[in-house]
Amino acid sequence: MALLEAGARGRFLRWPRVLLFGDSITEYSFQENGWGTYLAERLVRKCDVVNRGISGYNTRWAKLILPRLITESSGADNIVAVTIFFGANDSALKELNPKQHVPLEEYAANLKSMVQYLKSVNITADRIILITPPPLQESAWEKACLAKGDKLNRCNATTGQYAQACVQVARECGTDVLDLWTLMQKNQDFSSYLSDGLHLSTKGNSFLAAQLWSRLENKLSALPSLLPYWRDVDHTNPEASLL
Repeated sequence: MALLEAGARGRFLRWPRVLLFGDSITEYSFQENGWGTYLAERLVRKCDVVNRGISGYNTRWAKLILPRLITESSGADNIVAVTIFFGANDSALKELNPKQHVPLEEYAANLKSMVQYLKSVNITADRIILITPPPLQESAWEKACLAKGDKLNRCNATTGQYAQACVQVARECGTDVLDLWTLMQKNQDFSSYLSDGLHLSTKGNSFLAAQLWSRLENKLSALPSLLPYWRDVDHTNPEASLL
């Protein structure tokens, strides 16, 4: 059978998508042992995990980009989950990092704006997960800053305020939220979760992956495995199994 004929006979295969939208912690999530890689492995043949992490970005910039990533006409209906993971850059101290800093009230408004946009293109609240920034290990991050000739430009207490704002936005908008800032500091030294005081270590990636999967599993458990298992394909008439 010619390929054009096969294409005409079979239904177009639309893979559902999980969209990961965030800053460098999302961008790096597809590296070895990354939390995005973990999700992609768990969801292989069920949906595509799409990495739209953009290093250094904040919510002020992200809200401008989101409508270019997802539109109603470009397949928003096949998005089964979206994570919005910003705050590590927004919470930078204004006097030391004005380019990335976003005031707390604006950060919350930007998050809310992005959730409202997703709802406007028919991505319902139950498919949206907000993720707070992780805690900041100040001494380690100060070393990273000094190595670049900079001063310490973030503090954990400030990051915590942004995390609380993220949780509040999720509550107001009816979305799920993963409060990474709180969970990582619960009854333990959280420094092992971070590679440089800000970004995630292998252990931190595993922690985030497990926490996020516990929230995604119920949402995605009903997704079927796409295409039949190879032993179930009729080798004498594959068209009957595959088209």
